[in-house]
Amino acid sequence: MDKLVTILGFAGSLRKDSYNKALLRAALELVPEGVKLEIFDLEGIPPFNQDLENQMPEKVKRFKAKIRAIDALLIATPEYNYSIPGVLKNAIDWASRPPGDNSFEGKPVAIMSASPGTLGGARAQYHLRQVLVSLNMYAINRPEVIVASADEKIDEEGNLKDEKTRKRIKQLLENLIDWTKRFKKE
Repeated sequence: MDKLVTILGFAGSLRKDSYNKALLRAALELVPEGVKLEIFDLEGIPPFNQDLENQMPEKVKRFKAKIRAIDALLIATPEYNYSIPGVLKNAIDWASRPPGDNSFEGKPVAIMSASPGTLGGARAQYHLRQVLVSLNMYAINRPEVIVASADEKIDEEGNLKDEKTRKRIKQLLENLIDWTKRFKKE
């Protein structure tokens, strides 16, 4: 298959200088030839309100349309209180609703996380995997990109300077592409 593989990446953080946004920027630099990675910012997606799921805000409509148009997803998430951030869960809730209109259905997905702490967002990744199962998504298992002590691996300009982490992200992207090709229809 020689068709372009398209990936949509987004971070579960609204913080401008987020370590997880830095991981996505690094992924943009490391994406192999023949692959297009687009980053979507979750800023501006309002709190999920089931009363409005049939009258979705424009930002949510754009998000869902982008998810439907791509082949795979790349999610970078911080860990808040042993779990995924509300911002990420909120965006997932919007994009998977209303019932019967789950834009994530059957999509391959890779996960990354970064944290200044010693666990690097591992607990958030495991919680996110539970959510992805409920959405019938196909998550890559390896390599796990869990970046502990992110403040030591990402410089003040938001550049990932740790070569081991860069190699893991590159391998994660390559595995996601291979995984995606298994699901992609000609």
